[in-house]
Formats: sequence, structure tokens, C-alpha cells
Amino acid sequence: MTLAPPLNPPSALRRIINVMRLHLVNKSVYIGIPWMIVAGALAVSVIITLLLRYVSGETEFPGMAYSWAVVSPLWYLIAAGVLAISTTLPFALGFSITRTDFYLGTSLLFVTVSAANALAMATLVEIEQATGGWWIGTIMFSALWFGGQTWIVNVLGFLVIQLFIFFVGALFAAVYLRWRVMGSVLLWFGVAAAIIGAVTIIVLTDSWVSVVGWLTTQTTAALLGWLAVPVALAALAGYFIVRRATPKN
Repeated sequence: MTLAPPLNPPSALRRIINVMRLHLVNKSVYIGIPWMIVAGALAVSVIITLLLRYVSGETEFPGMAYSWAVVSPLWYLIAAGVLAISTTLPFALGFSITRTDFYLGTSLLFVTVSAANALAMATLVEIEQATGGWWIGTIMFSALWFGGQTWIVNVLGFLVIQLFIFFVGALFAAVYLRWRVMGSVLLWFGVAAAIIGAVTIIVLTDSWVSVVGWLTTQTTAALLGWLAVPVALAALAGYFIVRRATPKN
């Protein structure tokens, strides 16, 4: 009797890529819906601009520089980060995917999607400015702080903000899978206590002037660098929590 040769197990990289493919079975979650939100926000911004031009007769609307439409898809990405862990992890474990491979593949997906979106959004900022607001004075992609930065700083900005949302959402989902409702409640209380504690220290030490002065001296790139710290902490914490998560069927 001749035994069939054993199959070669997939490499670590292949296993991680397979996790990414699992997440992208429904590509609309990470690609379709976010850009539908972007398109919808742009359409609304254009309509508002046309109405303002018709009513006021003006051609420039500097007030639109404070519009938050540019970050409209980010609120959806919070849910995407949560669902990536809470919904897909139990399904992945059924295919004998290890928790480590799952988290590394999910993290690589977050980085890839965030980088692609960041490149596209930063490019749209440049196009919007070059065309004078899509030829009608609309300000959407170049609103808030994005309008006064270089292309590379905008890329880093969109990238870090998206990673923050993805990994923080994934962390909260991992905490729920590991410790259920009690863990989630304690995490929320911990975050609230940290914020209240920081504000209390600033108030008691009368440090508002120093804090505000420090913030005003920081460049956008420097602030993004500081934001990368909680991103790394959330990603690391999520890794260790997911390794011991026991999702219920």
C-alpha cells in the first residue's frame, strides 16, 4: 500500500494572507461602503455649494473649511473594526485558523486598507485645491487641517487616524469576547477615569496655559506622531487579548 505524501502546510505569510482574503469575501465592508459614504458626502457638499451660490451670489465659501464631511467614512470604520473581531473571529476559528494568524492577518488588512484610503484621500485634497473646489468652490477634502498640509502629511494624517479607529474598535471587540459585558464596562470606566484624571491634574496644577501652549507649538506631523502611540498600544493590547479570547457560538 502506497501512502500519499503529506501536504506541505502553508507558510506563515500565506496563512496571514488567507485571513485577509477571509475578511474580503464581502469587499463592500472595507472598500465599497466607505467610498459610497465619501461619494455621498461629496454630493451633499456640492449641492450645498450650488445652493449657496444661487442664494448669495458668492463664489467662495470659507465657512465650508470647517466641514467634517471629510471624516464622514471614519465613523463607519469604527463598526468595521469591531465587526472584524466580534463577527469574523468565531467564524475563522471554525476553519482552524489560529488566533495569532487571525490577528496578524486582520492587522495587515487594517494597515493595507488604511494606506490605500490615505493615498486616495490625500490625492483628492490636492485635486480639490487644484480645481478651486471642483470648479464651483466646494470645500470638503481640504477642510479642517487637511487644507494647509503637504500631500505626505495628509497621507500620514489619514493613515494614522484610520489605524486609530480600526485598532481601538478591534480592542473593544476583543475585550468583549474575552470578558463579556463586565470587561467592556470596566474598559469604558477605565477610559473615562483616565480622561477625568488627566483633566483633574491639569486643573489642580493650573497647567492649562502650559498644555495649550505646548499643543499650539506642535506641528501637525508631531501631533500625528503622538497619536501613533495609542495606536501601537491598542494594537499590542488587542493581540494579547485575542490570543485568549473564547467567542461563544
